[in-house]
Amino acid sequence: MRLSIFATLALAASCSAFSPAASTTRTTAVSNTQMMMAYELKAEPEGGEEIPSVDTMTGSRMKNMGPDSDTKDKDGDVHIFWTKAVADGKMIKGFRTQVEKDASKNANFPGFRKGQIPPYAQPQMTSFAVQEGIIKTCEAAVAAYGLKPLKGEAGSVEVHEDIKDICKGYKVGQSVEFTATFKAIFDAEKQIKEVEFPPAAEEEEAEAPAAAVEEEAPAAAVEE
Repeated sequence: MRLSIFATLALAASCSAFSPAASTTRTTAVSNTQMMMAYELKAEPEGGEEIPSVDTMTGSRMKNMGPDSDTKDKDGDVHIFWTKAVADGKMIKGFRTQVEKDASKNANFPGFRKGQIPPYAQPQMTSFAVQEGIIKTCEAAVAAYGLKPLKGEAGSVEVHEDIKDICKGYKVGQSVEFTATFKAIFDAEKQIKEVEFPPAAEEEEAEAPAAAVEEEAPAAAVEE
């Protein structure tokens, strides 16, 4: 499933825009809501280099899978990244409430009064909320690991788990674990800079002062 951080999804004539977050780094904490997964995560790809985060993001991992020579960006070299993260259940619940609120403003389904969302449309709204939760979590991961997203189609995120499988048996408020692959560049301003220490000063060998050897004066001759 390919999602775009810059994508816009529509539901019942109402739109929910998925725009990139501000450039400030956010700390994302996952609630204690139990993850009742009815799906399996796709296997982690072999290879790649685990990279450290520059800001705390609970339950996440990031691997640099190598450069992508086919994609160019004026701000730096493009790399392919694999991530494993958790979309917080409370965040998804908030999106679900907002999606339903927005949809009800213009909802006009045959057989239902204006503004009423029929039961058959409820799963679709849940799906949209889960998708937005995943997109926002990807945005947070990009920032938390000191990366910069690409613009346009090049900045799309491929989520390896099927959204339909994720939503099977999903209860609003549960957190969603997922894996994804995307292209990005390193943000030089956010990368952890190794502290360069000056070379250790060579210990000067303490020159022990030559001990003055006092020769014992010969015993004076005893005069008889």
